[in-house]
Amino acid sequence: MQQPIAVLDSGVGGLTVVKEVMRQLPREKILYFGDTARTPYGPRGAEEVVAFTREIVDYLIRYNPKMIVIACNTATAAALEDIRGRVALPVIGVISPGARAAVSRTATGVVGVIGTEGTINSGAYDAALKRLCPDIEVISRACPSFVPLVEDGNFHSMETLLTVVEALLPLNRSPMDCLILGCTHYPFLAECISLAMGPDVALINSAEETARDIRAVLEENGKLEGEDGAAPVHRFVCSGDPQKFLEIAQAWLGEPVLVTSALGPIPDMKI
Repeated sequence: MQQPIAVLDSGVGGLTVVKEVMRQLPREKILYFGDTARTPYGPRGAEEVVAFTREIVDYLIRYNPKMIVIACNTATAAALEDIRGRVALPVIGVISPGARAAVSRTATGVVGVIGTEGTINSGAYDAALKRLCPDIEVISRACPSFVPLVEDGNFHSMETLLTVVEALLPLNRSPMDCLILGCTHYPFLAECISLAMGPDVALINSAEETARDIRAVLEENGKLEGEDGAAPVHRFVCSGDPQKFLEIAQAWLGEPVLVTSALGPIPDMKI
């Protein structure tokens, strides 16, 4: 049986990573868990985020994945090293890929980062960027109002645009030429964010670079699916309302998806 790539997120945000994995690695099977019942993770303490991430990983491990992708910046900042120490398979996050993409793109050496309170307060992006380029200037801002908009499927309304513009107004006075979308939910709002920041600021979405990391890890471990493999059947699990998740997932991925609800105890699922 084909081993899946296990992807987890606090909600629907990790679907931005899934979409890029499906594009770059179309023969890879994906098992996705979105913790929509407990989203957002951003306002939660690091210990609670670690506990939630452990619980989801313990569930995913039962289905023999070949690697785990923590497609949530808040969980990556709080729990990546903890999970790496608990499981005997590759685990990657989304912060280092996003930092690499920004460093390779910036011409001014000034990079902005927006994310949840948990991600911004952790300083994880600042540390990752400065490891790559010690002289880089990092301007960070928490945008806690963005995740609820995405989880509600409210991407393009005037209310959303006004919320985004207001949240990002302080960043418009800086000389940054790149803005890292430091939450995997934020690419859903890319159109509004781009309007708020203007054409001279490139938006950095870590999904593309994360998918490249996934390929590299799979190749290194001899686990990459061959081009002649069968088309995979992906599975999606959410801990909250499956109908809302289904609507957002199908609209974003552009294809029908199979969603299992984890309302109550996390269920057994055949994959």
